[in-house]
Amino acid sequence: MKRSGFLLALALFVALPALAQDAFIPPPENLVVNGVPKIPATLAETAGRYASFRSASLSDWHPTRHEMLISTRFAETPQLHIVAMPGGARQQFTFFPDSVSNGRFHPNGGDYIVFMKDVGGGEWYQLYRYEVKTGDVTLLTDGKSRNLMGPWSSDGDRIAYMSTRRTGQDTDLWVMNPGDPRTDHLLTQFTGGGWQPEDWSPDDKKILLLEDLSINESYLWLVDTATGQKNELTPRNATEKVSYGEARFSKDGKGIYVTTDKDSEFHRLAYIDLETKQPTYLTTSIHWDVETFDLAHDGKLLAFVTDEEGLSVLHVRDTSNGKEMPLPHIPSGVIGGLRWHKNGHELGFSLNHSRGPGDCYSLDVATEKLERWTNSETAAKTESLLSAELIHWKSFDGKTISGFLHKPPAKFTGKRPVLVIIHGGPEGQSQPTFLGRNNYFLNELGIALIYPNVRGSTGYGKAFSLLDNGFKREDTYKDINALFDWIATQPELDAARIAVTGGSYGGHMTLAVSTFYSDRIRCSVDVVGMSNLVTFLEHTEAYRRDLRRAEYGDERDPKMRAFLETIAPMNNIEKIKKPMLVIAGKNDPRVPVSESQQIADALKQQGTPVWLIIANDEGHGYRKKPNQDFQFYATVEFLQEYLLK
Repeated sequence: MKRSGFLLALALFVALPALAQDAFIPPPENLVVNGVPKIPATLAETAGRYASFRSASLSDWHPTRHEMLISTRFAETPQLHIVAMPGGARQQFTFFPDSVSNGRFHPNGGDYIVFMKDVGGGEWYQLYRYEVKTGDVTLLTDGKSRNLMGPWSSDGDRIAYMSTRRTGQDTDLWVMNPGDPRTDHLLTQFTGGGWQPEDWSPDDKKILLLEDLSINESYLWLVDTATGQKNELTPRNATEKVSYGEARFSKDGKGIYVTTDKDSEFHRLAYIDLETKQPTYLTTSIHWDVETFDLAHDGKLLAFVTDEEGLSVLHVRDTSNGKEMPLPHIPSGVIGGLRWHKNGHELGFSLNHSRGPGDCYSLDVATEKLERWTNSETAAKTESLLSAELIHWKSFDGKTISGFLHKPPAKFTGKRPVLVIIHGGPEGQSQPTFLGRNNYFLNELGIALIYPNVRGSTGYGKAFSLLDNGFKREDTYKDINALFDWIATQPELDAARIAVTGGSYGGHMTLAVSTFYSDRIRCSVDVVGMSNLVTFLEHTEAYRRDLRRAEYGDERDPKMRAFLETIAPMNNIEKIKKPMLVIAGKNDPRVPVSESQQIADALKQQGTPVWLIIANDEGHGYRKKPNQDFQFYATVEFLQEYLLK
């Protein structure tokens, strides 16, 4: 869902370029490049430092020691590392060509770690066991299906996870003791792909399961761990569609904590009594989404994060009396990865903000001591960067739309060209996080950056998030057209020099804006975008198809199909008159590479300038450093050629 993200950061990620030995930067061998001119090696000398940074995110606490398991990149992809103290060195555990995610210690001693990894960005994740003492790695799943890791059992010796092993598209609930893979077994079968285990009951007799049907409709289930029998916890016949998010059992097992928008515009934190099934709302006074939370191991403290117009606010609540605990000042930014240490008073989290790429912190709520565990390096100094400016504009129907404006430094005079960067999702949200390579556009090219949160974005209430569904799809395109009107009223911005870009759904938005508002832009950069929502829905992986139909409309319905065909950029190719850079991954399970290939082929055939890059070893956005390097340099060259001249 949210920020499953896919913002353009997915496509413009961290990397350190290698200078070419000759006068040009050669594309990596796994890239198929068409129409892209030779890129001078001198560009790496000027832009390379903006790609030379890394970030760190919290994966887990060690169960018995005061150590953090983190994810960070030293070579080509993010891997698991251990940090033994705040500010300590990072000791790398995993070494794979593909990135590693979701590392979790065995809760009973920390002798091994379970993690997820795919190959080439295909998202057919497998579960692995890493032995801390020897470094040995054991494949735990079948090597073919898609597997998503869930929580550890309360006794600490089993994990619940979802797998498509049975049919290739339905995600069933499986249970395994990772220390003995022979214990792996199917617990219960499901239909569809929107299932995720959230927690085990304190006595391990039940697993709490979330069923997602859409951004605004989900249900909670209880599964008997002995028989596999499943019982719905939340009603399906309610007149109001309700969304549930993260969920955890209370320590006594008599209820659950959950985020939900039931009876509210925003996701509130609630406690549901398992006997009465009635919710008690805990954050009614906060008129923003509760985005994530974690319950301390002893059940006494509840930490949660609210999303307040794009910025995170951390709260810690005493579950015995409902009072919030005093917290020290935490730098403004976006918080994720909340994890309580087993000691019950130390909270770990990740923090990303505009002046830093993301690091790991701990907060001792007993002493109010905040400590920084990692200090991620950046070659381009960030202390002088201007803070993002929150902006608002009126759309065609009077709705207020917001976004973040990043202005170039004062050394650039006159009206500045603008790059509009549209987030993915579509239920995502642009937030004022570290810009990474995009800082080069600001600081060296003098391009203003605008990150809009068009209708359909999360964080502004459920009514706003539903304004782009189905037959309302074009309204979100119009929000960008209204942004162009706003740009024209700003004395510092040049409405005659606008480029548009985005990844995933942001790529689709880029294609749509390039189609229907071609006269208002100079060029566009489409990153893994859908050129026709009908062909996208027909070819996206089966395990996610129904979830996407709930958002975009069901292409099997004749009226909806006709509408989607009418608005498809691919079917209005003659309206795209401005140059385009198209970027895709051959192994993309979400937006098939054919969506990019067909739009690029059609543009080339009609004579519209088009540059195309396809990575044979990537999926939904580039993760590997050499591919990220070349994508960045090609984007710089493209904007210099078509936006700045």
